[in-house]
Amino acid sequence: MTEQTERTERTERTERTERTERTELSEQYEVIVIGGGAAGLSAALVLGRARRRTLVIDAGEPRNAPAAHMQGYLSRDGFPPAEFLAMGREEIARYGVELVRDRATNVTRNHDGQTFTATLATGRSIQARRLVIATGLKDELPPVPGLADRFGRDVLHCPYCHGWEVQDQPFGVLATTPRSVHQALMVSQWSKDVTLFLHTVPEDALPDEDLRRLAAAGVSVVPGEVSELLIEADRLTGLRLTNGTTHDRSILFVAPRPIPQTTLLRQLGAELQETPFGAYPVVDATGQTTAPGVWTAGNAMGFSEQVINAAAAGYRAGATINGELLMTDLDNLSPSWGSPRSSEAESGGV
Repeated sequence: MTEQTERTERTERTERTERTERTELSEQYEVIVIGGGAAGLSAALVLGRARRRTLVIDAGEPRNAPAAHMQGYLSRDGFPPAEFLAMGREEIARYGVELVRDRATNVTRNHDGQTFTATLATGRSIQARRLVIATGLKDELPPVPGLADRFGRDVLHCPYCHGWEVQDQPFGVLATTPRSVHQALMVSQWSKDVTLFLHTVPEDALPDEDLRRLAAAGVSVVPGEVSELLIEADRLTGLRLTNGTTHDRSILFVAPRPIPQTTLLRQLGAELQETPFGAYPVVDATGQTTAPGVWTAGNAMGFSEQVINAAAAGYRAGATINGELLMTDLDNLSPSWGSPRSSEAESGGV
């Protein structure tokens, strides 16, 4: 091997090492936020403003994507969800927060017990000191033909989100469990023409108390399974039952089966608790899970977290993480101090 060849190989090795070090450095963050919805972006905003090196991993699947507008968020009432998230992404970028369009497929705690590694669908591995899991939930709709295509338009699930916009129209409520009675009673606040379609729920499954409340609210109860939605001119006009009867309705409320996206939390050993709406992590008031160093916010934390709740939870998690990192770093820098009293006693002080 000539001297020139050796120099060339040494140069190439040095350049490869430098490239590797730069890559490894770029993959080190203080906080990784997994989920780019309202909860994740809110946490990232707080952390970015606190000068924390933060990365958001966004798979681009917000729960409210089917909805044209979001309601009940002060100063953003009626705002399109996609525009809201786009504004959030612009805001976090101002503070140096990075965002990658990818999916976190695996998270592990490193051998030091203090840091984490997130592996993405593209194969990229990223490390951080703390994690925010804001992966939300998915809504699983009953398998009724036409239902999924109308979801977020004239098939709705939340009266607080949509009730005002569809008030006083003929409502239907598709029962999926006996708990659907509660939904029928709630939507009667926005319309006095409400019909509860029992669908797959047996008529004798409803307690007498529920039947009394339905009668008091003026809600009609129709037994029988719904076979399809009736659509004319791209609008819901009614429902057809398996017995062939049809019922005119222009709005249909349904309670989807929520599926919390808690795979990553399970991988980290976070404790979950069963609820009527799925298994959700056990958290404290700041969203910290039972897995040290791991927080959660938004619908990954609970079924009923609306956009405004999710944003608030993300804010709390971000602020808490910043304070916790600060104190951890100060404690690691501090010398080992004895108590003032013991120091005075040793020096002869009073």
